[in-house]
Amino acid sequence: MSDFVLLVQIASTCLLTGLIWTIQVVHYPLFADVGQETFTDYQAKHARRITVVVGPLMLIEASTALAMVTFHPAVVPDWIPWTGLALVAVIWSSTALIQVPCHARLTAGFDLAAYRRLVRSNWIRTAAWTARATVLLWAGWLALQRGTVQI
Repeated sequence: MSDFVLLVQIASTCLLTGLIWTIQVVHYPLFADVGQETFTDYQAKHARRITVVVGPLMLIEASTALAMVTFHPAVVPDWIPWTGLALVAVIWSSTALIQVPCHARLTAGFDLAAYRRLVRSNWIRTAAWTARATVLLWAGWLALQRGTVQI
């Protein structure tokens, strides 16, 4: 059970890390180039489509982060699951308190202040997911080095 939780945790976090870097470096900067006349439609499509991709992955990640506090390979230090869970809390808090309200403002039309806040504040999630991926890959490495992973 603990190996499965660790592997699902690594997979979901690494997928989300790649996705957030793509959004941060490619997708969000392009928002400013869409144009006023088509931005509202563009933003609505973005919100609908990104939720289909991100929503299930974030739920899987959060579930396994919680499970990993109890179920993790013995070679993985206890601080790793707790750190991972804390980083999930940072990501979810940032999403709910900053990014979602920015997207809500942008739904009414391009708003330069909301756009700038979205791009700048998204570095919180980018950093948190990058840290999660790093810590979890290290946990996976520890499990592999000690020969404890049972697939």
